[in-house]
Amino acid sequence: MLQICFTLRRLKTAPKKTNHTKGELHPRNPHRAPYDFPRLIQSLPELKRFLVPHPLGGDTIDFADPEGVKTLNRALLKLHYSVAHWDIPRGYLCPPIPSRADYLHYAADLLAEGVASAIPRGSAVRVLDIGTGANCVYPLIGVHEYGWRFVGTDVDPAAVNWANQLVAANPTLAGKIECRLQPATDAIFKNVVRPGETFALSICNPPFHASPAEAAAGTMRKLKNLGGGKPAKAVLNFGGQSNELWCHGGEEAFVRRMIGESAARPELCVWFTTLVSKRGSLPAIYRELSKARAVDGRTLVMFAGQKQSRIVAWTFLPAAERRQRLVPTPRSA
Repeated sequence: MLQICFTLRRLKTAPKKTNHTKGELHPRNPHRAPYDFPRLIQSLPELKRFLVPHPLGGDTIDFADPEGVKTLNRALLKLHYSVAHWDIPRGYLCPPIPSRADYLHYAADLLAEGVASAIPRGSAVRVLDIGTGANCVYPLIGVHEYGWRFVGTDVDPAAVNWANQLVAANPTLAGKIECRLQPATDAIFKNVVRPGETFALSICNPPFHASPAEAAAGTMRKLKNLGGGKPAKAVLNFGGQSNELWCHGGEEAFVRRMIGESAARPELCVWFTTLVSKRGSLPAIYRELSKARAVDGRTLVMFAGQKQSRIVAWTFLPAAERRQRLVPTPRSA
């Protein structure tokens, strides 16, 4: 991982290398090793019918097959995160579990200010997931890995209803995840945060594209990279709902709105964070953070093989106040 601490007023970047290796997932991520298909099949026998020979030996699945990917996710969540029941409605976004887990592990490091043994754990740590989707994956992973409590929000009533049903179908999650409807498509924190509520962290996987055409082109590129066989079918079944994929202005406009709302409620979260897919979005985001007078900002660069993504994080609280609000429960990492 490469961590960039950017100077908000001067909009410069000062790279600071960490011990994480380029091309690898976070050290605490259980998906760093190749998928253990025998264990996964033992956990979820139905996965076996989706196995195909890997060109380099062993088994894999066809990652352009939506049903296969969904079944793999179900097996991963069951084996690694004790989620007994998981599914998504037809046509909704099916997220990659390893990269979603990576976000949460890097976010945990952020809360601990880089000291793994100081990671705040337990139900006192409340996390706000913007755009949780029908899959509800971030809360499902975060509850298991760190014991955090989650509030998930989404503008899609069907997604919120489905996510709440997922939680209800897994009794171990009772009281740990709540999903709320965001009634305004142009709002981020407004409407869904109750008076007096505060959070240790907000996370977000924003709609990256600026139009339906751009989203469709992105899906086709993804399928081409995967070697998918039937793009038309895959776009319908694998691409995600419109609000999951695009919004006017794309991720840059979405994140700028998020920053503006966060500045209006600077004490809502100790750290505000979001994924940013495009490097070209960063300058405008940094300028918006400077305008908002955030006191600290970080860009956490993540790698999964050859794919690079990044988390932009900011806070309005000085370090002493952050430490006061994030009293850790010590535990070896």
